[in-house]
Amino acid sequence: MAKRPNGAIIGIGELQPIRYSEGKTTLGLIAESVQLAIKDAGISKEEIDGLLVGPQVGETPQHVPATVSEYLGIEPTMSNTVDLGGATGAGMVWRAAAAIEAGMCETVVCVLANKNEKGNIPRSPNRNPIREFDVPFGASGANTSYALLKRQHMEVYGSKQEDFACIAYWARKNALKNPKAIFYDKPVSLEDILESPMISDPLHLLEIVMPCAGGAAVVVTSADKAKQASKQAVYLQGAGEKITHRAVSQAPAIDRLPFVYSIPQALKQAGMEGKDMDLLSLYDCYTSVVATQLESIGICAQGQFSKFVRDHTFDHTGDFPLNTHGGQLGFGQADLAGGMSHVIEAVVQLRGEAGERQIPNIGHALVTGNGATLSETTALVLGGER
Repeated sequence: MAKRPNGAIIGIGELQPIRYSEGKTTLGLIAESVQLAIKDAGISKEEIDGLLVGPQVGETPQHVPATVSEYLGIEPTMSNTVDLGGATGAGMVWRAAAAIEAGMCETVVCVLANKNEKGNIPRSPNRNPIREFDVPFGASGANTSYALLKRQHMEVYGSKQEDFACIAYWARKNALKNPKAIFYDKPVSLEDILESPMISDPLHLLEIVMPCAGGAAVVVTSADKAKQASKQAVYLQGAGEKITHRAVSQAPAIDRLPFVYSIPQALKQAGMEGKDMDLLSLYDCYTSVVATQLESIGICAQGQFSKFVRDHTFDHTGDFPLNTHGGQLGFGQADLAGGMSHVIEAVVQLRGEAGERQIPNIGHALVTGNGATLSETTALVLGGER
């Protein structure tokens, strides 16, 4: 078994998602998120000596760590931009622990945020291979690419629309117990999901995340310093990461998508199995992404998620609590900060601070992140004890 990482989360800060953020800046949202995380950690700004941020921070396409450091008024001894799409949040946590282990710093703030202005769609001169091999055939965006992966699962394994809709149903149901969720007061039925508009066959509207604005930050420190934290520390016990492709046309076979490597690696490092997890905080930009993860954890066989979701319940009282904050399908996806919401929910649950959605006797959580088109994947095992 690989050595467990030396790191713990001692502070969290998350802004409530909003559909549009008129008059806000990404740097401003970053600052708000970091302030909340530092306050929650019970430390001073001067104790932060590490900084991890996401790419293309709104107004700052280059020199991102320097710009954010200046804006926050900190002078880190370790800083970096983490670029893993939706896997960035989870990827930051183990990178922070690795930097601490290497002696480069002791306390790292990891932050992601994004504004979302009505009618403002950022464009970039994208020159990667997608433009040559995918776009000419119509695969020009995430909806189309993920639709292809969902269709492949349906054709290979016989999964049905109702099975995927079940994932969205539980996300929205769990969101009803999270006042911060963007769909907190908007219940849906399975029929609502199946009857929602077909966006990219076979994907329905309510199987796809809704973009919004928001931000999230976590403070990671050494296991030794975590002992003096003002709140219960949440320890990183295992991590795994795997990238296999970028364009969906270059994706490996459906049974070799990268979660089949990253999730088992995190569990192995923690010395645990999927059945030992009390919370599955799984990245859910599309229902099909959750399906492939359930099959990668080892709690159901490859191609058999359909039976699994029909036979189990996924709220905080269920036998497999899944995305108890509502996931991104119910909570909202504030760009890269959407992935960080899965980390924060795991911390909230492990601290026992989840209120009416609290999982009883929780000990461990599996957190995942996914970037591009099931391309970049990260998995973490978090626990309340070292």
